[in-house]
Amino acid sequence: MSGAVDLSALKARAEAPPSAPGAAASAGLTVTEASFQADVVDRSMQSLVILVLHASWDPPSQQLLPTMDRLAAASGGAWTLAKVDIEQSPRIAELFEVKALPTVVAVALGQPVQAFAGPQPEEQVQAWIDSLLAALKDRLPGAGVPTEGAAVAEEPQDPRFLEAEQALETGDLAGAEAAYQRVLDSEPGNAEAAAALAQIRFMARLEIVPADAVAVADANPADVQAQLAAADAELANQQVEAAFTRLVETVRRSTGADKDVPRSRLLSLFELFEPSEPLVVAARRKLASALY
Repeated sequence: MSGAVDLSALKARAEAPPSAPGAAASAGLTVTEASFQADVVDRSMQSLVILVLHASWDPPSQQLLPTMDRLAAASGGAWTLAKVDIEQSPRIAELFEVKALPTVVAVALGQPVQAFAGPQPEEQVQAWIDSLLAALKDRLPGAGVPTEGAAVAEEPQDPRFLEAEQALETGDLAGAEAAYQRVLDSEPGNAEAAAALAQIRFMARLEIVPADAVAVADANPADVQAQLAAADAELANQQVEAAFTRLVETVRRSTGADKDVPRSRLLSLFELFEPSEPLVVAARRKLASALY
């Protein structure tokens, strides 16, 4: 589901800032359309949010909710449970195109990443959440914080990453890209491989970016490809905010499906930074505004 919908479409109508990640996890958060931005989108920039869309009249929903409460309480704040009554907040149900109840959606970095529908055994739900936390641990500051005093086992080096690193050492960007892509093909949720792949693709693009890319783009604001090249050039010159702003404005000027090209490039540039980087957080908000 990643990237299927932009959760920032539902903007907050309440001005209260979001609570700290993990707060009230034992009982979960009751989310409304007014609190959706703060309680789900903003919170997911720091911590995994498990969103349960349910209805009071639906028996499967009432079967699953106690399970989710128990799991959230036992998590020690490693993730946040958020509950939406679709009768009270129908726009959220429409946003996720809910077709069955309950629907459970995992949200990270402002986007849905995985989902399931219907009641599930508690052990199965716990295993699903554990796999999400493991995949997101290097990308979300508050994802799966270990219990105090728990031993953390040292992981052996993955031979698939060794292959990619060896290719990089010889300057073989294509070989490194192929090696990381193979990791993602077999393990789509591998955050380390995804981050490395984003960096390599950026480096490869820089090799063909013309020296006058920014001047060409400024002279041709309607040329989307020129804007993409200029944003890469600006980012390479540490002009991060300028690069983000250029792509946001390109999205804003585009119409229909044409928005997808600059939007996708901007999302790929976000992957070069920590999710909590203030410039990234600000640009995500501006992107949401440009899209809607």
